[in-house]
Amino acid sequence: MFSNQKEIFAVGDWIKAESNQGELIHGYIETLNPFQEKVEVQVVVSDNNETIGKKVKLYREQIKKLPTSTPNNKEQIRSLIDVALAAKDKEWFMELTKQLNEIQQDSKQNNTETPADSEFSNQLGQTKEND
Repeated sequence: MFSNQKEIFAVGDWIKAESNQGELIHGYIETLNPFQEKVEVQVVVSDNNETIGKKVKLYREQIKKLPTSTPNNKEQIRSLIDVALAAKDKEWFMELTKQLNEIQQDSKQNNTETPADSEFSNQLGQTKEND
């Protein structure tokens, strides 16, 4: 763990950065090297498609920690499921899927599901209706 003036970074933190080539990157920290002040980041989203899914090394001055938040609705959880799939994080995917199923069960029991809740689009823009 090390800090970037005000921020303290740890393995697993979600960050955004700009690479030396000017690529915008969103990903999570895989390894820290405090002696060289570098981090290895698994790229999940980038404006350079060739970088997505790869690991890049960045100086801590290049990165900024993304704020943590708790998803509180179906759409946010579905978006995070897409991120978990892109990151190939099975444990997180399973956790999010369980959370989504619990919310869907609660809304069916309370009959609070709205028409907007009954369908969603994935990253490819394909729409699927929920049962």
